[in-house]
Amino acid sequence: MSQQSIDFANREWSWQTMDESAATTRLPELVAELNRHNHLYHVLDRPELDDGDYDLLYRELICLEERFPALRQADSPSQRVGGLPIEGLVPFPHRVPMLSLSNAFDVQDIRDFEVRWDKRDSTRMSGGIRYYLRDKDAQVPEDIAYVVEPKLDGLAIELVYEDGILTGAGTRGDGQVGEDVTHNLRTVDSVPLRLTAPFPPYLSVRGEVLYTLSGFAAMNEKRVAQGETAFKNPRNAAAGTVRQLDPKVAAQRPLIFFAHSAGEGISVDEVDSHSSLIRKLESMGFRIADHVTPCRGIEAVLSAIQVIGQARDELAYEIDGAVVKVDDFALQAELGFVTRSPRWAVAYKYPAVVKQTRLESIQFSVGRTGVVTPVAVMTPINVGGVTVTHATLHNEHQMLRKPEYLGGLRVGDLIEVKRAGDVIPRVEAVVDEPDRAQRARAAYPIACPDCTTALIREENPDEPEKVIIRCPNALGCRAQLEAGIKHFASRLAMDVEGLGEKLVAQLVAEGLVKRFSDLYCLEIDTLASLDRMASKSAENLLAALETSKARPMANAIHALGIRHVGEATARDLAAHFGAIEALMAADPEALEAVDGVGQEVAGSVHAFFSSPSNQAEIASLRQAGVQFPEVTTPTTSGATADGLTFVLTGTLPTMTRDDAKQRILAAGGKVTGSVSKKTSYLVAGEAAGTKLDKAMSLEIPVLDEKALISLLAEKES
Repeated sequence: MSQQSIDFANREWSWQTMDESAATTRLPELVAELNRHNHLYHVLDRPELDDGDYDLLYRELICLEERFPALRQADSPSQRVGGLPIEGLVPFPHRVPMLSLSNAFDVQDIRDFEVRWDKRDSTRMSGGIRYYLRDKDAQVPEDIAYVVEPKLDGLAIELVYEDGILTGAGTRGDGQVGEDVTHNLRTVDSVPLRLTAPFPPYLSVRGEVLYTLSGFAAMNEKRVAQGETAFKNPRNAAAGTVRQLDPKVAAQRPLIFFAHSAGEGISVDEVDSHSSLIRKLESMGFRIADHVTPCRGIEAVLSAIQVIGQARDELAYEIDGAVVKVDDFALQAELGFVTRSPRWAVAYKYPAVVKQTRLESIQFSVGRTGVVTPVAVMTPINVGGVTVTHATLHNEHQMLRKPEYLGGLRVGDLIEVKRAGDVIPRVEAVVDEPDRAQRARAAYPIACPDCTTALIREENPDEPEKVIIRCPNALGCRAQLEAGIKHFASRLAMDVEGLGEKLVAQLVAEGLVKRFSDLYCLEIDTLASLDRMASKSAENLLAALETSKARPMANAIHALGIRHVGEATARDLAAHFGAIEALMAADPEALEAVDGVGQEVAGSVHAFFSSPSNQAEIASLRQAGVQFPEVTTPTTSGATADGLTFVLTGTLPTMTRDDAKQRILAAGGKVTGSVSKKTSYLVAGEAAGTKLDKAMSLEIPVLDEKALISLLAEKES
């Protein structure tokens, strides 16, 4: 027996025989000691104990807390393992609003940031330095103090401490009200459960929760090994984890928290600048990001931005920019705010990371409408924290004639890859190498890669770059069938929970599902016999299928996969015709009478419902119990957003675009995908793109999330 085993046995015996009086003294000592070692390990990266010694202390803590539960402390490390699941997330009001930052994209934007602070003519003295709040044409002083720090690509969080103990945690939300996620933030090792003194009686701290890149990669490897789907990117995975109802989920994932500011509780008499606040937060136990850099003058700011950008690939976590802040709090207060952003801070966004790798092959995928799309298969490369192996090439024109591809892709090419918007992998360009001409030029197949049917070519003389190559074998192509079933079961269609990609592939491969209606003929024994299925999973899927039979008519129309009929058009068709029989009987002229339905869409819908096989399939669906419930259009005129057309762009603070769309629709409004003169409002979130530019050029009113909510509330009142 090892010395540690003997020590463990002796110590465990002492824990079991310790009386409550001794435990009352010992437990606070253990909590303080373990919290100190957690801070050394997770925040300072300076561990003093090896894992075995730490485990002994932690085991002693657990034993004593189990014997004397009344002595368990709120800041005990045992509270990080996660308690019982909660029923739902509740609102988390911010006593001081959490503001967003305006963006800068180049050097001139940073220089303009300082110039456009304010148009008032005033000066003040601070520390012997004269600061100018000046008009646009005034001379820019060179001695203003700033702080430049990495812009962490995570989820914004506020932590609340009362008498040094963590009592609350909430997401940013709309800046005024977020979601209470205290149950999950307690499980994050780098979030202090108790602050190191001195600390104020009440303190709110702002920061970001995210994954380290190594932790994210290890978590994904574990998920794949267990047959689960890998997460797409660290930021979305962190946001999803923080919003879980079961804290044990967050406790098992390697989240970290970085503090970067305070909401309230810090006295300006004690801390008069952002740089001193950072030191204060660090002394109370918070982890601070690397490369927080004090600067004097805007040129030093630009240099610091460049240094952080160069270090971006070496950081242990993702960043997507740098934040520039005026350091002096008194000057911050004088500069004030514009709408929802401070004048004294700006976020500089780095260009998307571009990496070079080899094009190993080009695969061709077949979608549910038969469109054949080329996909680049690359030597794995880490781009912005995500290992990328595939990227869509969109169509034949891009693959063969895009200028950046130097006359067409060739297998073996050295290519430049980036994640568009730091999310979607995209091949940007080809590197011209001396031996490139010796490689074979890529070409489209002449037959479907799935069913070998001869492909057809659909050209548009007005838009030659949008040529479509399609497999016409809609009924006999397995790839189209699989994609169609996945679409049928998707959330915006029939919303069949549990019918995932791998299960769909099994059902098609086994010949159990050859058309949509076959889903409603599946039996529990057959499902339970499939790979990775059991009786309970089979029961849940059958229950979900039964529930889906009553989905609204618009969802059912969308689920059918009619070409050119998306969610919005399906809803318009359902509202206009009211019943599936009326829609099926409509001629092209009647279909074109529907708002937003043109000649091409009308022709596609009419052709679909005129097909005997499609008519038979709808009859089979109805026989299986799919209801296609009739639509009764409510009278909304004058009381809702009836007659208003909205376009959504960018990322909203608290709602997904689908959430915003559903609220608009519930108020009687309409949501379209493109901006035109008929657009009533553009709803723009963070990273709004060309739609915002077009809306401004057409002088269309632009709303943020808060303004949208107010507008809909006015319309409903």
